[in-house]
Amino acid sequence: MRAVVVDSYGPPEVAAIREVPVPRPGRGEVLVRVVAAAVTSGDARMRSGVFPPGFAVPGRLAMGIRGPRRRILGAVFSGEVAALGEGASGFAVGERVSGMTGARGGAHAEHLVTSAERLVATPASVSHDAAAAVLFGGTTALDYLRDKARLAPGATVLVNGASGAVGTSAVQLARHFGAEVTAVTSAANAELVTRLGAARTVDYRATSLEHLHARGERFDVVLDAVGNVTATSGRSLLTDGGMLLLPVAGLGDLLRARGPVKAGPAAESAANLAAVLQLAAEGVLDPLIESVHPLDGIVEAYRRIDSGRKVGNIVVRPGE
Repeated sequence: MRAVVVDSYGPPEVAAIREVPVPRPGRGEVLVRVVAAAVTSGDARMRSGVFPPGFAVPGRLAMGIRGPRRRILGAVFSGEVAALGEGASGFAVGERVSGMTGARGGAHAEHLVTSAERLVATPASVSHDAAAAVLFGGTTALDYLRDKARLAPGATVLVNGASGAVGTSAVQLARHFGAEVTAVTSAANAELVTRLGAARTVDYRATSLEHLHARGERFDVVLDAVGNVTATSGRSLLTDGGMLLLPVAGLGDLLRARGPVKAGPAAESAANLAAVLQLAAEGVLDPLIESVHPLDGIVEAYRRIDSGRKVGNIVVRPGE
């Protein structure tokens, strides 16, 4: 089968298409024919070896010193069941499924193997492209807003970095939960995030978060999808009893996260995956696919992510 292989950390060009053996499912595992896979900021970090502040050494110790130990990246996919390993149940060959593999990766290939417990059925009304696109940002936003912040109707929410995968999902879900959303993005993306549900937009080039603080603006929830908000700077924007959400926190803020500050990886439970896909099926979550590429377009996809200007999600189709 064809797969994107990353032997060493580096720029987009280190991602190479190669022929590799089709993996075999073990006990409790499922072989999936991948129809669509997301290319995310997480994949870009794994490819480049550039991790959030404080994670340079622990990140490479955990993931690989000179390159990723698991050389086929891609953690979000949608496809069809190709074969079942011994003891795998709950799915049938040919069934449409989606999932997330976490650090195991493997989705940037024509086939992957994953635990049956990490798979969910894909709703009939949700395309493979849409399913692959919506899960990364959708599960992060759902876990942080619904489960960590317990967002209530009428709350005020500031989303910093509102046009990326996590940010667009956060704007949509916060509005769905009845919150009033202020979206920080570029002026070029103001119309988009307004359409997604933001009551107000802030052009980060014209108005910094420090300016918002100086003007006395405070929010019940602040979600940073960029990585440029710290526990200290973020707390200054909170109302009494407010909550700061840092899904892309550096090591220091992760270690200090307690009380009103929440940080760390989002839960990728099957229940959350299914909930996000159902929200997409109901039209609550727009997957916002910026572009779709054949597998040979992986370098172009990574270049777009590295530019910092990606809007929404990028998808590759391994079979093309």
